[in-house]
Parts: sequence; structure tokens; C-alpha cells
Amino acid sequence: MTQINQLVSQDEFTGFYLLKELDIRQTNATPPKDYFDIVLCDSTGQLSAKMWDVSSMDKETFFPMGLVKVKGIVQTYRERLQIKVIQMRLAVPEDGVSVTDFIRSAPIRPIDLVHTIKHEADSIKDEVVRTIVSFCIAKAEEKLMHYPAAKTHHHAYYAGLAYHIVRMLELGDFVSRQRPFLNADMLRAGIILHDIAKTEEMTAQLGVVSDYSVVGKLIGHIALASSWITEAAIQTGISLEAEQVIGLQHLVLSHHNTGEWGSPVQPQTAEAVALHYIDSLDAKLQMVEDALDSTPASEPWTPVIRGLDNKAVYRTKP
Repeated sequence: MTQINQLVSQDEFTGFYLLKELDIRQTNATPPKDYFDIVLCDSTGQLSAKMWDVSSMDKETFFPMGLVKVKGIVQTYRERLQIKVIQMRLAVPEDGVSVTDFIRSAPIRPIDLVHTIKHEADSIKDEVVRTIVSFCIAKAEEKLMHYPAAKTHHHAYYAGLAYHIVRMLELGDFVSRQRPFLNADMLRAGIILHDIAKTEEMTAQLGVVSDYSVVGKLIGHIALASSWITEAAIQTGISLEAEQVIGLQHLVLSHHNTGEWGSPVQPQTAEAVALHYIDSLDAKLQMVEDALDSTPASEPWTPVIRGLDNKAVYRTKP
């Protein structure tokens, strides 16, 4: 079976894949015709796909998170690989495939990732900060075991959110030791809390986001996490005017840096500046790693990466 990261332009292939996303769209023809806008994935990566001239039966047969057998051809469209689906059918038990075979997962066991996050929270010396962080972890712990960090951009796989947090904690530990003027407790707490409410912002199954929740669409993870800090303070008897409470809220509210990216304020503490760039560094390096991993080793360039201003990355020789 051909894996996603082995496909190159003009390949004709047949294989089993997970329908990660499926939308019904219409062409610009007169009259317009329905087609499927699809994302196919396996444990090595994902590719967008198009299935043209879909029938009413097709629309009643195929849905997201279904396993399918696909015959297709790989094409290049706007500098990106894209699959033209020639034939597609649902997988049946006789095919001997399971949905778990097609799920990409963090390279570290989820239970170990969550253990590391809780251990780092317990190491926070400031009692107020530690109490708030522990409260928020408890709210999200079950979903941290499997939730992705995003729908598509970075760490978009099983336990990707916990993996993102742990990798940021490693970077934060280095930066705190290199820059001792930083409040290590606050930076560690900001890293743990900055994306923790994504567990409520998104609806995910097996590490695949099917949609954003109502609260995710109307409020978003940044405002949600800030409200969790307020809730933690109220529930544990901490003053809402405490410097630690305001500092933690600022870390969460500013970590995207600009209003364009969802932050109502820009970073205005040293720890907030550090958090923003640690978050950005880990996310962007993961995009590069994912692109390299999902591009055939014979290809010197990756497809363009949306999160890197639509730039491709060159594979340097070892």
C-alpha cells in the first residue's frame, strides 16, 4: 500500500486512507456540479484531494473519519501536491484495516507527556501560580491525553497538544537558565496554560479535529483559558487582583502577539515576550519537521508551508 509520504507528482496509486475531512462543493461550471473537497491521511501525513462529479449516492456514502480505498493520481496544483480521485469505496472488514492504523500520534506516549506536564506544574515554587495551573490541568487532563494542538497547522495529531506543551517546556527551561531575569515560574505556567483551553475550543476524535465547538467559535481558546484562570482563583480563594492572576491572564491573552492572530493585547512582560517566541518557534519547527517527514526522501523541496508564508523548505544534505 502506498503511503502518503511516498507519493510524488504523476504517481498513479491505489491504497487505503482515512477521510480526515470531506466537504461538498460546487464547480464554477454552468450548471454547477457537486464535487468532494477531501483531505486524505495516514500515519505518515496528509494530502488534499478532489473527487469530481459526485452522485447523490456518493453524498450518502462518504463521511469524515471513514476508511476508504482510493484509486487516484497525484497532480501539482499551485505548487502543492493534490490527489485526483478516480475511484473510491468504503473499506470493509475483509480488507483487514483499522482506523488506528491511519492515525498519526505524538512520538512520546500520551501518559508520559501528561505526567511531564503535571510534574512541571508541581515544580512551580509560587503557591498561587502552582494552584491555578494545577486547577486548569485538572479541567483538561482527560482530553490532554489525545487532543491535537490544531486542526491543520502544527501538532495536528493524536496527543499533539500535550507534545507541543512538553516541547515548549523544554525550550522554556533552557531560556530561563540562559536569561535568569525571567520569572521561571510564570514562564512555565504560561507555557502550560497558553493553549490548554483548546480542549474545549475544538471537537476532536482520535487526534483529528472535525470542527470547532460552539464555545470555540464564539469565544476561542485564548479567552477561555483566561476565564479558567479567573475560575481557578475564585474556587481556591485567591484574589482576582493578585499580581500572579493578572500576570497569568496577560500571558495567555498576549501569546498570539497581535489582534490579527487573536490576542487582545500584545506581550508587555518579559515572560510574555518569551512565551510568544517559544510558542512560535516550536510551532514553526514542527511545521517544517512535518513537511520534511511527509515529503518523499527523493524530493529536495517540500510543498509550500502555509504557516511559513507559503514558502517551501529545502532538504539539506546530512
